[in-house]
Amino acid sequence: MDPRHSAQDVLRCDLCETPVPPMYCDICHIKLCIPCVGVHLSDRSKKHEVVPFEERGITTKCPKHSTKICELHCEECLIPICSLCVSSGQHLGHKAIEIMTFLTSKKEIIKKDLQEIEKFIYPKHQEAASNIPVLRANARKHTQKLTTALKKQGETLHQEIDTIIQKMQSEIDDMDSKHLFVIDEQEKAINHTITEIEQTILDLRKLLDTSDVSLISEYKSRNEEFKKLPAQFQVTLPTFTPKEIKREQIYQQLGSLSKMAIKTEHDDSMKNPDAESTPPAKPLIDEPQIITDISTDYSGVHDQLTSVTCLSDNELWTCSYNNQILKLYNLQGKLLKSVRTKSGYIRWDIAVTQSRDLVYTDYYDSSINIVRNTQIQPLIRLHGWQPLNLCSTSSGELLVTMVSNDNKQSKVVRYSGSREKQSIQWDDQGEALYSSNTSIKYLTENRNLDICVADLVASAIVVVSAAGKLRFRYTGPPSATKKPFQPWGITTDSQSRILTTDYENHCIHILDQDGHFLRYIDNCGLQYPAGLCVDTEDNLFVTELKKRKMQKIQYYK
Repeated sequence: MDPRHSAQDVLRCDLCETPVPPMYCDICHIKLCIPCVGVHLSDRSKKHEVVPFEERGITTKCPKHSTKICELHCEECLIPICSLCVSSGQHLGHKAIEIMTFLTSKKEIIKKDLQEIEKFIYPKHQEAASNIPVLRANARKHTQKLTTALKKQGETLHQEIDTIIQKMQSEIDDMDSKHLFVIDEQEKAINHTITEIEQTILDLRKLLDTSDVSLISEYKSRNEEFKKLPAQFQVTLPTFTPKEIKREQIYQQLGSLSKMAIKTEHDDSMKNPDAESTPPAKPLIDEPQIITDISTDYSGVHDQLTSVTCLSDNELWTCSYNNQILKLYNLQGKLLKSVRTKSGYIRWDIAVTQSRDLVYTDYYDSSINIVRNTQIQPLIRLHGWQPLNLCSTSSGELLVTMVSNDNKQSKVVRYSGSREKQSIQWDDQGEALYSSNTSIKYLTENRNLDICVADLVASAIVVVSAAGKLRFRYTGPPSATKKPFQPWGITTDSQSRILTTDYENHCIHILDQDGHFLRYIDNCGLQYPAGLCVDTEDNLFVTELKKRKMQKIQYYK
């Protein structure tokens, strides 16, 4: 390199040209050597903030008070604030930390995220992408193997079975097309995620190189999102089984072609590398039993105990349709905390987030609210729609069922914070997935990321994939119950089983993840069961609407 060019690239004091100045004025945006600091500060025509050069950019002017510098960061509002902000009372009761402490802490989080995404998450996705050509080649090899076996068998039957051969070949081609389509879709999903990861790496590197508090304050980690590989597909490949030829039964003796099964699986190994890929089996027991009978102090004539959700294995949030108070109980029925809704209206449903905050829907003012400590903050405000039921997902998002103000449409919406990410309303034929009435539509996310909705008016459990594609509808068991199926509350357990209350038949249905009926819980004396949830050990909690009490039930071995 030309030394003259090198000398020109050296940073110099903006006042005296001294090389490598160690200080910087964040207000005037000029570099300063030590002797020039005093000279610069002597100019009292305006305020100065002189900081070490490596900390340049840390001084942030308050957006609300232009003459003030932000020296603190509000942990509740997630913004830098000045002394006037504090004294104004706008942040009363909020936790605030010194701006440098916040910056150091936030950068440490960013650094850890970058290390994790570079060393573990990104290579995992690259490995999955590299396996795609192998999957495609094996799929074609297996298809060719099937075709060869089928043609060999067909040659022995000559012209009499040409029609059958063509039919079965068509089935193979169709399955081959579906198989390759699934692989192509998997490749697209992986490549899309890799592109996002690569962009995220660039963004994170830029954040580490900047001291702009506003930019860093806005940073939200996507590592948990990237830890999940796109849906993997477990394919049960078809087989061809030839039989001894008997001319009088040509069709039956030709052989059988098994169906190809494609099962969606998600790789959760990045969540915890030491965790088991599947939970230990918990078979159902013949006689489910009540472990604990939990009373509440809901006593109004019209109180109806509708919803329950676990804060922990020993603490349960509850609510009633005809009561504005949300109540937290322990397993002994002791009231631990109560919160009155912000609007004063009766709310609709409750859920607990991954950060253990309570959220609730307020149908009457079209809002979704979050309770932090004792303060209620609006999280989402709807326009043209009213929220019904909600649940928290494994990725920390919210799923909300809602109905239009004119009662003509309903849908499920996924939110990340207050941002809408997905809307689920129609099937592939353009038909509505859910009934449009203002009625109960409790919902939950299954372990395989399916979204399960208990549609009371439609008398059905409607299950769609994470992408919003209809998987199945469950409208009741093979054998008829005394009264029509009326699904109310719904939850899922660690085995991906779906549990739903049948309100009028005073029982609970247990289904597998594909909608096949397994058994009832009908021996526990339940009366008008409504809300459902499970704890970390798969113990089931169910509310009895009119008794205003809860039961803790064990239904597994």
